[in-house]
Order: sequence, then C-alpha cells, then structure tokens
Amino acid sequence: MSNTKKYYDFVGKGKIFIAISVVLMIITVIVAFFGVKVSIEFKGGTILTYSYVGDIDLNKAQLELEKIVGSNVNIQQGENIQNETKNITISFGSDEGLTVEKQADITSKLKEIYADNDINILDSNDVNPTAGKQFFIKCMVAVLFATVLLVVYIAWRFKRISGWSAGVCAILALLHDAFFVFATFVFCGFELDSNFIAVILTIFGYSVNDTIVIYDRIRENKKLLPKEDLKTLVNISLNQTIGRSLRTSGMAILSVTVVAIVAVINNIDSIMSFTLPLIVGMVFGSYSSICIVPSIWHWWNNRKENKPKDAKKGTKAKA
Repeated sequence: MSNTKKYYDFVGKGKIFIAISVVLMIITVIVAFFGVKVSIEFKGGTILTYSYVGDIDLNKAQLELEKIVGSNVNIQQGENIQNETKNITISFGSDEGLTVEKQADITSKLKEIYADNDINILDSNDVNPTAGKQFFIKCMVAVLFATVLLVVYIAWRFKRISGWSAGVCAILALLHDAFFVFATFVFCGFELDSNFIAVILTIFGYSVNDTIVIYDRIRENKKLLPKEDLKTLVNISLNQTIGRSLRTSGMAILSVTVVAIVAVINNIDSIMSFTLPLIVGMVFGSYSSICIVPSIWHWWNNRKENKPKDAKKGTKAKA
C-alpha cells in the first residue's frame, strides 16, 4: 500500500518550483543587461588605500575623484583593528595604470577636502589587464575542476541509483545556485571579484552536501521500500530529510547573518560583498536540493524506466 498521502508531494510540484527559478533568472538577465560591475582584479586597474580619522563623506569623495581620473571610481570603507584609524580603498579601471601625477592629484584632493581627517596613503597597486584576465581564467578553471570532481564522485558513490544522472542533476543545481549568487552581486551593485569566486566555491561544497544526504536516503529507501513507485520513493525520502536539511541550513544562515550584521554596523563593505551573496546562495542551495534536484532526477529516471515499456507497446501494436 502506498504512503503518498502522508507525505508532501515535492516531485508533483517540481514544475512550479522550477518555473519560479526560471522567472527569477529572466529578471536577473534583464537587469544584468544594463551593466555588471567587474572588479579590477579581473579587468585591470589601480587600487589606492588611505588611512584617516573621524568621518568622511564617501559620495563627495567619489564625485571629486571621478573628475580627476576620468572614469568610474569605487570606494570601500574599512577599519584598522590595530589602531583607531579607518581605511578607504579606492579602485578604478585603467589600461595603463596610475601615473605619478594622477596619484599626487588624488592624494592632494583628498587632503584638501578632508583637511581635518589626517589623510595618509598606505598602499598603491596597479593591476595589469592581462594579469586580471589570467586570474579570472584561473578562477574559472578552479570552478570547472571542482565541478568535474563532484560529478565523478557522486556518480561513483550513487551508482546504485543511476549515479551519472544523480551527478548531472546535482551539478545543474549547483549552476542554479551559482546563478543566484551572481544575481545578488547584480542587484546589490557589488563588483564581481575574488569574493564572487570564493562564494561560488563555498556554495558548491555546502549545497552538494544537502543533495548527497537526500540521495543517500533515496538509496536506503530503495532497499527498504522496493514495492514503492519512484515518485513516492523520492517524496518519502525528501520528507524524511527535510527537517535535518532546514535545521542545518538555518543554523549556517544564522551564523553568516550575524557576521553580515556586524559588517553593516561597522561599514565593512568587503565583508558585506561576501556574506550577503553567501546567505542568498545558502537559501537557494537548500531550495534547489529539496525542490529541484529530486524532481529532475525523478523525471530523468522515470522516463528511462518507461522506455522499455513504451518499446514493448510499440512492438505489440505492429504485430
């Protein structure tokens, strides 16, 4: 006897869950079409770091410096833990790097605007465009390598429940999660930088763990409930693991949220551009592991199981 009525039908609602993600993806693509900010770590440019005391108006500084540089300027604020001074990091894209004259102009302008804030330059770095592109390519290779390893590992570990389909479905979910990390950077106006790659790799490890737990339960239930059809088997497995998944995700998200709140209070933009996308990635990681991966895996394997039956029907019809 089937136990379907006792469990929420995640697989049956699979098309709705996927439709929600598709709509959000389309909105993101439309917004991204109007411009995505890319860090100079990837496109090349100059980074200047200054120390100061007191409070300064970053918007005013940004407008004045853009007149000197002649391009968009990004300013991030931070604090020096070792003393009571604060830091600002100024970055802007440039193919040729920063000349000595322009650096002097920037420093002079800041000292002029904020004469009472004891402005001092701490560091100046030029990033070559070629080096930036090479760094981006290396980051993409790292992500691709991690993806291939995950597919192979999942395919080997879950070969009893069609391992390759399990691996491919898990990777589709990871790409789904990575897209929404990208969406967070787009909607929040964060630059795509090394934080973006760090969040992607973190989400890959976090999200795939949730997926593996569900696969593991499906594999166990396939032995314990051999008479259940595939859809019921997947739904039972999901309902048995959802409590654990949500508790684990909730605690992880809560921990990162605390860090994000501290970053907001202390105006630490670099931490915000890591923690907020990470929170969104965790939320969508849980969503994809519970609502999307099992449904796609079920459709894939259900179709494969029905192929021989369809072939037999076709043979009988010809006879």
